[in-house]
Amino acid sequence: VRRLARKRRSGSGEDGVSRLLNYKVHICSANNFPTAAGLASSAAGYACLVFTLAKLYGVEGELSGIARQGSGSACRSMYGGFVQWVMGEREDGKDSLAELVEPETHWPELRILILVASAEKKHVSSTAGMQTSVQTSPLLKLRAESVVPGRMNEMIEAIKKKDFEAFGQLTMKDSNQFHATCLDTYPPIFYLNQVSQRVIGLVHRYNAYYKQTKVSE
Repeated sequence: VRRLARKRRSGSGEDGVSRLLNYKVHICSANNFPTAAGLASSAAGYACLVFTLAKLYGVEGELSGIARQGSGSACRSMYGGFVQWVMGEREDGKDSLAELVEPETHWPELRILILVASAEKKHVSSTAGMQTSVQTSPLLKLRAESVVPGRMNEMIEAIKKKDFEAFGQLTMKDSNQFHATCLDTYPPIFYLNQVSQRVIGLVHRYNAYYKQTKVSE
C-alpha cells in the first residue's frame, strides 16, 4: 500500500500524507470471533489492514489485488454485498481481483446465521491444506476446470434473481464438493466435525419437511 501511495504521489509537492509515507507503522489487530477456526479470520484481518493503510495514505481505487496477496479470501472482503473472485489469466496474478456482483442492499430479506461449530484452531491451516490439495487431489483439478466456472454463472444468476431455491442448493452442493476435495487430499483433511454434520442433517430435514429449500448451509 505504501509503495502504491508513493507511486501515485510521485511528482507532487510535500504534504501531510507524503510525510506519513516515511513513518513507521505499528499495527495491532483483534478479532471478535475465533481465529484459525474456519471463519475467515485471515481474510478479515488482511482486508482490514489494507483498508486502514489505504485510508492512512490516501490511496483510492482498486485494492482487492493488494489484499489478495495476504489472504486470497481477503480480496472478496474488501466489498460489501455479493462478491466474486475473478481468477484472471495473467501469470503474475495481477488480474485476479474481486468484483462486486450486487450490493448489500440488493437482497434485504436474506439472513445469514454464523454457527461456531468449534472455536478450536484447525489442525490443518487453510494455506497448508490448499497446497496439499493442489499437489495430491485429482478432484480439485476437475472441480476447478469443469465444475466451478458453470456454478459461478449459475450462482450469479440466482443472486441477481433473488432465487433462494437455486442459491441455497448451489451453496450446499459446492460445500459438499469442497469437503469431498478435502477427503480426496492425501493425507485427507477433516474440517467438518460432529456438530457440523448434525447441523447439515438438520438443514436437510427442515427443507424436506417444508418441501422446498428454505435454509442452506
